[in-house]
Amino acid sequence: MIRTIFLLTIIFSTTYPQDGIAIAKMVDERKAPQDIVSKTTMLLTNSKGKTRTSTILSKSINNGSKQILWFLNPADDKGVAFLKIEHDDKADEMRMWLPAFKKVRRISSSKKGDSFMGSDLSYEDMTNRALDENNYKRLEDDMVDGKECFVLEVVPNAEIKSTYSKHITWVEKETLIAIKEESYDLGGNLRKKKMFLFESLSGYNVISNIFVEDIQKNHTTKLTMGDIKVDSGLDESLFQEKNLKRLPRN
Repeated sequence: MIRTIFLLTIIFSTTYPQDGIAIAKMVDERKAPQDIVSKTTMLLTNSKGKTRTSTILSKSINNGSKQILWFLNPADDKGVAFLKIEHDDKADEMRMWLPAFKKVRRISSSKKGDSFMGSDLSYEDMTNRALDENNYKRLEDDMVDGKECFVLEVVPNAEIKSTYSKHITWVEKETLIAIKEESYDLGGNLRKKKMFLFESLSGYNVISNIFVEDIQKNHTTKLTMGDIKVDSGLDESLFQEKNLKRLPRN
């Protein structure tokens, strides 16, 4: 009897980790493709209901640590491009190619709270969160749309100078995917609500929709990923500043 209880305890502990960092590590280590290519539709809606739609070609490798994207439309944004390269041992690199001004603009760390192309995503929102740069606390489990979820409180370390005081993240237990998040400003007030949808593709769970609502500005952003391709063999040399100016044909 004692042996049975002991075995059940091991199984339970393995399936449902007891602390936040263990869950965060499981999420960080889940199976992901080597690269992803997609054509994304970005729909912005302001407080008066006015909308703006853009189409973006995105290419990324290494779980999004390197990403390059080009705006295909509308016409006044066509050719605008963005490059992100994340580093473990130094500040991340972010650059924008602005064809109208014929210049590349570097996004400094002091600007990471700025909006990306008028959307409700900041430059900080577009980067991965390093495990050692945040503190994780497991909150009470919850259900979201019929899915059992771990709930984590994620508090950025002071050293990284985040534009957020904390995030509350709902992680689906079955897939270890974050499906909902609330982000709070430095004053502790709710700033953004985020929802994430995924689809199964070639054995991976790949993000297909992101919905972000800026509560304070009454503004929303919806990203819909289409024509998704995984493990297409992207060359790492693609992710260079010079390629920002080269709008792909496909």
